[in-house]
Amino acid sequence: MKEDMQAPHDDAKAPKNQPSGKKNGGGERRQRDNAAAASVTDAADRSMLRIGITHGDFNGIGYEVILKAFDDNRMLELCTPVVYGSAKIAAFYRKGLELQGTPVVQINEPAQARTDALNIINVIGQEAHISPGESTAEAGAAAFAALERAVADLRAGEIDLLVTAPINKHNIQSDLFSFPGHTEYLEASAGDGGKSLMILCNDTLRVALVTAHLPIAKVPDAITEDAIIDKIRIFEESLKKDFGIVKPRIAVLALNPHAGENGLLGAEEKDIIAPAISKAWERKIQAFGPYSADGFFGNGLYSKFDGVLAMYHDQGLAPFKTLSMENGVNFTAGLPIVRTSPDHGTGYDIAGKGKASEESMRAAIYMAIDIFRNRAIYDEMTANPLKKYYHEKGKDNVVLDLTKD
Repeated sequence: MKEDMQAPHDDAKAPKNQPSGKKNGGGERRQRDNAAAASVTDAADRSMLRIGITHGDFNGIGYEVILKAFDDNRMLELCTPVVYGSAKIAAFYRKGLELQGTPVVQINEPAQARTDALNIINVIGQEAHISPGESTAEAGAAAFAALERAVADLRAGEIDLLVTAPINKHNIQSDLFSFPGHTEYLEASAGDGGKSLMILCNDTLRVALVTAHLPIAKVPDAITEDAIIDKIRIFEESLKKDFGIVKPRIAVLALNPHAGENGLLGAEEKDIIAPAISKAWERKIQAFGPYSADGFFGNGLYSKFDGVLAMYHDQGLAPFKTLSMENGVNFTAGLPIVRTSPDHGTGYDIAGKGKASEESMRAAIYMAIDIFRNRAIYDEMTANPLKKYYHEKGKDNVVLDLTKD
């Protein structure tokens, strides 16, 4: 089969995203939000969003799900993909899958990306040793090289969004990467001081985590009132800004079985979680619970809420993946950037066999685009709002300014 690896097209340059940098005070957080809003608005004016996609662990199913997702060229009507990886490795997997739809071209910079092709930027040497289904140090180093370059381009405005293929959290570890996963790395490298929140989501269910990649033995000590309040705040803000929900309802899960049974099976619900929920209400956040996780999901109560806050990784992800494995997405909320990922792992057991489903990767791309657009809409709707006034009946000369405390 003839490969479609082609030289870069210097004349195929899209305009760079150049944030205005305009800031209007209010401290570091407001400055960060204003800068992010400017970046979103500028990129939203483009005719086509440029999505950076990291190849993840190249011995896993990353290339397969990326190539399959874009083999349907209708995807190119939504975005211009830029894959950070290796043209040689992409050619290896593409040949094995016998794909001949969307052409694959090699470029040097995102600005050279063609709108009619799957564009690949080489981030590793040509002599990559491909061993589908095996964990190797070389694959880990390549996964980090792709992530590092993609984040740099994202921060520079060369790409608008980031979608990451799965990594092996062990073989990627090095002196340059000492994080439990993507979420923590992105908070440190692209958060600009913001705190991240892992949200697993699809069109109907959104599950966020108080603790993410943390050993279960360390979870109880990490469940504090401040941590829960902080995650509820970030979650509510994301549901409004990223998902377009005006007044979200958030369910908060318990830590212990049966929500602690009034202290019989644990005191965290009474001493920590319930007080945190009460303080959320003081901030006018609609948070409910704590709910026992088994009954909450078993009875379908999750369908009554806009978001669910779980205390730890498997408490939230096990039911979510049971309900949403084919179209689930991992979204990193709370940061000025937009990053999504399929909700599955490297899939070593099926790597190189053509059995991997691309549905979660496609859903991650759709979700990233939706969130990016939602942020642009939110920023436009909340920019320079009119003041709210209340005229008391019978006293037409009395006007109360409700924007003041």
